[in-house]
Amino acid sequence: MPEPDRRAILRAIYDAAVAAAHPKTWLADHLPPPPRGRVVLLAAGKAAGSMTAVAEAFYRERHGLGPDRLTGLAVTRHGYGAPTALVPVVEAGHPVPDAEGVAATERVLALAEAAGEDDLVLVLISGGGSANWIAPAGALTLAEKQAVTKALLRSGASIGEINTVRKHLSRIKGGRLARLAAPARILTLAVSDVPRDDPSTIASGPTVPDPTTLAEARAVAARRGIALPPAAAALLDDPANETPKPGDAVFARSEFRIVTKPADAIAAAAEAARAAGYEPQVLGADLEGEAREVAAEHARLARAAKAAGRRVAILSGGELTVTIAGQGRGGPNQEYALALALALAGETGIAALAGDTDGTDGGGGKASDPAGAVIDETTLARAGMLGLDAAASLADNDSTGFFEPLGDLLVPGPTLTNVNDCRVILVDGAR
Repeated sequence: MPEPDRRAILRAIYDAAVAAAHPKTWLADHLPPPPRGRVVLLAAGKAAGSMTAVAEAFYRERHGLGPDRLTGLAVTRHGYGAPTALVPVVEAGHPVPDAEGVAATERVLALAEAAGEDDLVLVLISGGGSANWIAPAGALTLAEKQAVTKALLRSGASIGEINTVRKHLSRIKGGRLARLAAPARILTLAVSDVPRDDPSTIASGPTVPDPTTLAEARAVAARRGIALPPAAAALLDDPANETPKPGDAVFARSEFRIVTKPADAIAAAAEAARAAGYEPQVLGADLEGEAREVAAEHARLARAAKAAGRRVAILSGGELTVTIAGQGRGGPNQEYALALALALAGETGIAALAGDTDGTDGGGGKASDPAGAVIDETTLARAGMLGLDAAASLADNDSTGFFEPLGDLLVPGPTLTNVNDCRVILVDGAR
């Protein structure tokens, strides 16, 4: 039997996961008919542009709404915009917020506050919304908010921990957008990019009750060694700055619905793997942990599958973390791939892809940043021929610097959606 083109199969599986998560596949089925008043469309995150384009076409083309009945604003990551006619799409910073995000968020807050009782505030959120909707509370400046965000990202904090702090330093996160838009009807349609699809964590839960507290935010900062600026510390110490909780009347006319999630993408990946002749072994869509440690465990599973003679695709989603100790370039998926290559040590018959479904993994915040990387049994040998030291690159958190000269970076460009990572390990143990 001829040797399979594992790299082509890996990319086809990744592409199937991304396609299943794109708004054009499912969003229109979840949109309600127009209200008596206006549709005020407010969107944030990496899928904000694509979701807004679908929703705008739905209300303009199917229901004939014009600018008097359809208004709003979308804020997405730089490079993730989409063409629209009535609802502007603004590109802003991610993962570190920027001035464009601040200015656009002020416009979003004004639109929400102006919504009337007969209006529908349609909130379309996805991963990245926490950075795109940026409205520092109190005396906190953008520069200080950026510094706190960068420190949290470097500390290895989970997305839940990061958002716990963000929500208590913001005028829009943690249910505060719902408070501002009441008494208008609010419908939130969300693309989940978080473990266990927690509504209060997706884009920092701008329209849902916040179960986290000021005390928990202070604890995260202390646990992760974050030096808070005085304005941030003052906000976390002020009981009046607590976010709205379950049972608050501001949520009386607010509905929240997850319309696609990481498990949907992994299910599509499993189908693609099966079609390619591999038995799917799904480890879950919500994996968390240090990227290099998860990679070591997955290498063990792959070796065991090969030893058992199985032809299997080991699939997993979730969001891994990297505790940065070096000076290199990279992201969780690239670091996972590098650690996996080291753990497999050139084992034949095994190849893998690790990529973020949004099209970018770490990096400098550019839309052209890689989404992840691909490895196989030749990775370490080819690296050695180029004078690359895999172990040294891993120690320096320089996975991009390792994979770039090999031509093994995954660079799909902006996918206009985001349901976290898709990791695929192909094992040809039965050949």
